[in-house]
Parts: sequence; structure tokens; C-alpha cells
Amino acid sequence: MPKQDNEQRLAKLKNIVLSMPEKPGSYQYYDENHTIIYVGKAKNLKRRVSSYFHKEVDRYKTKVLVSKIHDISYTVVNTEEDALLLENSLIKKYNPKYNVLLKDGKTYPSICVTNEPFPRIFKTRNINKRVGTFYGPYPHIGSMYAVLEIIKKLYKPRTCRFPLTREGIRDGKYKPCLDYHIHNCGAPCINKQSYEEYQENMRQAREILKGNTREVSKYLYDMMMKNAEILKFEVAEEYKRKYILLDEFEAKSEVVSHTITDVD
Repeated sequence: MPKQDNEQRLAKLKNIVLSMPEKPGSYQYYDENHTIIYVGKAKNLKRRVSSYFHKEVDRYKTKVLVSKIHDISYTVVNTEEDALLLENSLIKKYNPKYNVLLKDGKTYPSICVTNEPFPRIFKTRNINKRVGTFYGPYPHIGSMYAVLEIIKKLYKPRTCRFPLTREGIRDGKYKPCLDYHIHNCGAPCINKQSYEEYQENMRQAREILKGNTREVSKYLYDMMMKNAEILKFEVAEEYKRKYILLDEFEAKSEVVSHTITDVD
């Protein structure tokens, strides 16, 4: 490219950078054919993108990338976490030439609740909506494990892969696995836990995954008081245990919200 044309190209790009906000978001670089060649994320868009055009940039790959940029676009989001998710989505969609970290098919994990009669709940990176309902993705893995852990403690969803059906349970086709013996599963496979109770547990688990912990917490508290009033103290104690667990989780979690009633 002639020197004068290159100077005009850089001047145009620097003007775009000057107009960028100092907010979190995702930025996209385009080549001369207006094809996206790189997608990035930033806590501060203006500061991050301007760093590519400093004279002291000495990384060869960065210099090559900058030499190919003919236009820049960007999207402002509310949080750095949103920027991560948007970057991931755009890389998957456009497969930019100069992105390498996410081009190999990796993505942030999600949590799946299967469509089975007795649903399972597990983390996955493969999204197949025929399998179940997916919540996420979770750019912060620790937050995802915290959600899975509280659901495991509260509701003990099954982890086995038996194709459980109500008819099969009625006909005695299944045997309990180790999880039942170590009290990590209610054994719906042998009807130690009823279909109705399991479904109610899964309904509450879905509410937690949506972020609706306030609704679940109120339900647990109401059931605790109701059973205490009719002198079912053991049942009331179990609801109290769950209520306290959820309360402790809410106190330290960044995922859930008391104020938002429907977050997907």
C-alpha cells in the first residue's frame, strides 16, 4: 500500500478510536473487503483499541493485524462479563482470521436440564436444544459450579443415565446406584422419591437457574412454617435446612438476584 494511502487509513482508524466510549464492550476489525478479521473484548473500549495503534507496539502479530485493518466497529455492553459473552458469540458467528483462542470450537459452559421424565442437571459445552433447556453460558466457571452445588445440596437430582420412565419404575426394572446409598439421590428409580416430588424439585431448580431465588426461598419458608404448624417437625426441619442453604448461597453468590424476578 502506498505510504500516503496507509497514512490516510491510519488517520481514519484513529479518528474512530477517538470517538469510542470508555465503557465495556466488544470491538470488531474489518479488512479492505469489509470482512471481520478480528473480534476482541474490553473493559474500556477506547483504551484497549487505542493500544493497537501505539508506535511502541512491538509484537509482530499485532503489527500484521493492524496493517490489515480498514474499518472498526464496536458494541457497548453493561459489564465486562457481557463483553466476554458477546465476544464469544461473534467469534463463533464470523470465525475471524486473526482470532485463535476460540476458533477451535471451545465455548463457555452452560447448564442443561434434560427433557427426560426424570430430568438430569449437568454442565456442558454442547448446545442441543432437543436434549433439554440450557442456562448460561457462564464465563465465570466458579459461579456455574456454585449454582450446581446448591442445586445438588437442595434437590439431589439424579446423575445416572438410566432412561427412567414411570412404567419402568412401576415394573421394577431399575436398581439404586451408589448415590442413593451415600444420600446424594432420593432414588426415584425405585420409587423412594415420588414422581411428583422430583418434578417439584426440578421446577425449583429451574427457578434458581433463572435467578429467581427469592421465589424459591419464599416457598421453602412457607412450607417450613406450614409443616411446623401441623406438627410435622421432621418435614419442617428439612425445609428449614434447604431454606438456610439457599440463604447462605444468596449471600455470597454473584449469579442470583433478589430484585429481578425472571432472568434467563
